[in-house]
Amino acid sequence: MQVWVIWLIAAGILGVGEMHQGGFYLAPFALAAGVAAIVSLLGVGAALTAVVFVATSAIVFATLRPVARRHRQLPPSIRTGAAALVGRPAIVLERIANDEGVGCVRIGGEVWTARSYDDDEVIDAGERVEVVEIRGATALVMH
Repeated sequence: MQVWVIWLIAAGILGVGEMHQGGFYLAPFALAAGVAAIVSLLGVGAALTAVVFVATSAIVFATLRPVARRHRQLPPSIRTGAAALVGRPAIVLERIANDEGVGCVRIGGEVWTARSYDDDEVIDAGERVEVVEIRGATALVMH
């Protein structure tokens, strides 16, 4: 079997491995094996073909891997629903007193049942608070 065929088979195996692995670790080596197959097909000796493989692998790995890593980073998760309310400001519509079980706030146009995050704190109507947590249909707030 000729050397260029071996390099071509290696390129194919590495390419398939990259498709299954997906971390952009094998792609530079698959590309380098393809280049080595072309160089070998031109009649260059096996030693020089191996040098071309190593050099091409290093160049491709060093240049493309950082770009691929930047593109693979996921953006921060987008909070939706009630979780999106955490950290938002609210206005107390009805006095909040946990021991009496009363209180409500307006969070961005919606009225929510509210309790103080600190059980002993009483918050009067009209005050601005921040949503700390959502438990079911109740917003836990604090100054």
